[in-house]
Amino acid sequence: MSVSVSLLQREAAELHPAYFALVMATGIVSIASHLLGMTFISWPLLAINVVAYIVLWLFFLTRLLRYPDRLLHDLASHTLGPGFLTMVAGTCVLGSQLIVVLQDFAVARVLWFVGIALWLLLFYAFFSMVTLKEQKPPLEAGVNGAWLLMVVSTQSVAVLGGLLVARFPGSEGPVLFFSLCMYLLSCMLYILIITLIFSRFMFFKVNPNDLTPPYWINMGAVAITTLAGAVLMLNAEQWPPLVELVPFIKGFTLFFWATGTWWIPLLLIFGGWRHIYKRLPLTYHPLYWGLVFPLGMYTTCTLRLIQATGYDFLAWIPHVFIYLAIIAWALTFYGMSRRLLGKLIAEGREPKPAR
Repeated sequence: MSVSVSLLQREAAELHPAYFALVMATGIVSIASHLLGMTFISWPLLAINVVAYIVLWLFFLTRLLRYPDRLLHDLASHTLGPGFLTMVAGTCVLGSQLIVVLQDFAVARVLWFVGIALWLLLFYAFFSMVTLKEQKPPLEAGVNGAWLLMVVSTQSVAVLGGLLVARFPGSEGPVLFFSLCMYLLSCMLYILIITLIFSRFMFFKVNPNDLTPPYWINMGAVAITTLAGAVLMLNAEQWPPLVELVPFIKGFTLFFWATGTWWIPLLLIFGGWRHIYKRLPLTYHPLYWGLVFPLGMYTTCTLRLIQATGYDFLAWIPHVFIYLAIIAWALTFYGMSRRLLGKLIAEGREPKPAR
């Protein structure tokens, strides 16, 4: 018992800010599987995700109460701070998962409000702290793919809002207007942040350790933007003013889907250069959930884009990518489980202090 308590306290103290990406990845792979009729995968992933969400909240609250200085230090970090926004995205993706897989709108609505509160708190806290602190890193050291979690977290709120709009009778307009504003805000943020990332890629030396899995969010951010746009189009009839904007949203959404598609080969090249040419070992890290999530999101967003636009000729894409997403999820979950088991074994072998 003392072994497990000691290990849990240590894990809470060292909890990576982006660990809620586990919930994001598991949730979106479950949603994609369910939309493709693979319920034998979507249901177990839902159960795993509920447990993971609760456990990660327990770890986070423990860290907040026992190690607040570490938490605030990470929140003010240019490299680690954006990871906290996985809490927003994880909360809203779980809400979307409950709707798609379980048709549970009541809990999903609660999670939407929790997600909005977390977005307001964490988004403005991070922006304020990194802007106002005196010591700042240079661009090449401070910007990475995790910054696009600003886009992902904001769009996750927009997506869940669109899925919930029918559950707000009489208030469909305000809910869809809010989701539309979050969608447009995210589009602006992506353009701003990806410009910084391109500058980082093109004009500064890139080392293998720099191309961490969060750079897959370059694609994941535009994939969830595509999903948000598709959800808005599919729900436009519930608010007449939104119907007028459908052509604009359709063009913008297709623009982002094309951008995400363009990223995939380039990211594969980066990964091959990192692990095959430079021989960087492929070992588990919480950031690898940031690679799984974009694969699941690209699958889901393409399915919804087809529903919203009628582009049936794209239907082969999600039927391929779902297997890539499932394999990536399984390998990452295996790596996480093996790492945790190794820590438990190592903890049990440590000599006990003499009494």
